[in-house]
Amino acid sequence: MNKLSHYNASGDISMVDVSGKLSTKRTATARARMRMSPEVIQALPQNKKGDALQVARIAGIQAAKKTSELIPLCHPIPLSHVNLEFEIGARSIDITATAATTAQTGVEMEAMTAASVAALTIYDMTKAIDKGIEIRDIYLLEKTGGKSGVFRRKAKA
Repeated sequence: MNKLSHYNASGDISMVDVSGKLSTKRTATARARMRMSPEVIQALPQNKKGDALQVARIAGIQAAKKTSELIPLCHPIPLSHVNLEFEIGARSIDITATAATTAQTGVEMEAMTAASVAALTIYDMTKAIDKGIEIRDIYLLEKTGGKSGVFRRKAKA
């Protein structure tokens, strides 16, 4: 089993020292799923606050860039790309966020933060219609680069 990397030899919380690592190209893709009433889905195009999906896209990009300010032990990294896509179903929205960098550490947290904040933004812009909207299943789909190589989430049966 791998040991947790945010503890030093004394057992104290510690930011991982990445100074000895080479900068390599790294990507990560994460997903957040939202469940909501069909009324919310139908009202998306007429939202008086604006286009909820476009506002969520911008919020997700901004969130990815601020991940190290939100998650205490994350390193600030230079993002070379962040993208968010939305798949709308009859009672759901799947948000897929992808982040990329060439750096000494990965972008998993940036992708997951982008997907999470995009979902929160959609909730904020549509809660007047239904406060029962659920944000669920926030998870990493894939990551590439770095010492641990490629990770791809196995499809659930």
